[in-house]
Amino acid sequence: MQIKYLCTYWGSEDLCAKVFLDKVLSHGFDGVEINFPDEQQFIDEFMSELERIRKTSHPEFIFIAQQVLSNEKETVEAYAERLTNRLNFLLELKPNAINSHTGKDFFEFEENCTIIEKVEELGRAAGIPIWHEIHRGRFSFHLRTLLDYLSIFPNLKLIADLSHFCVVSESDLSDQQELLTRIYPNIQHIHARVGFEQSPQVNHPFAPEWKKHLDLYTTWWKEIIALQSQNGARHLTITPEFGPFPYMPQAPFTQQPLADQWEVNRLMKKYLQEKL
Repeated sequence: MQIKYLCTYWGSEDLCAKVFLDKVLSHGFDGVEINFPDEQQFIDEFMSELERIRKTSHPEFIFIAQQVLSNEKETVEAYAERLTNRLNFLLELKPNAINSHTGKDFFEFEENCTIIEKVEELGRAAGIPIWHEIHRGRFSFHLRTLLDYLSIFPNLKLIADLSHFCVVSESDLSDQQELLTRIYPNIQHIHARVGFEQSPQVNHPFAPEWKKHLDLYTTWWKEIIALQSQNGARHLTITPEFGPFPYMPQAPFTQQPLADQWEVNRLMKKYLQEKL
């Protein structure tokens, strides 16, 4: 199986599209995963630079667009309309895939199912995969309840951000391993971030005090890759996705981050290339 490493735009919002993409290429990433700002100039520049990159040095450069809506007090119908509008906009950009933060954790099961079905229909009609991220606040927030959705949508494609399961259950999932392995066949993409029972992100994954957690997450990622390879998958994408504040802890008073986010993600890519 071939593994492709993508760079998150999260944390690089101070960079214009060209500078960001040039930085991505200079650090050896195979593509990007991006939640676009509401700036048409940025989007136009990004798409122009993406075309240039693919026509010149990297014809298989991967582009995953993220759908992450702001929280609003709204009806299920209003949310579904807002979600549909955003996905239609992203589909027009022709990404390789879309990472969708789908539904809400407090919607009824049937309401989230209706939303999921609509999202799946949009992806099928456009011929572009839409993957649903495991995330707090979404339909996918909890491991056991996620399995209920997979019983209705057995072919649903997921993005494994397993730190959220750990936070929601205040657990390292050691008592839920059998449940965890049941979602492995649905995982299409991995967010390589290490969390723990009280937070979706440790301050630095390579600090010795977090070795147990790093080893645990690495085991999960290896298991996912092994199963997908066994099932005939030819490639899988991974985004090292350590984020800025509030995911990255800050020192009190000075508000200085406790680690360099970009450097941590670069080190995580190097670590995974060696381990996987």
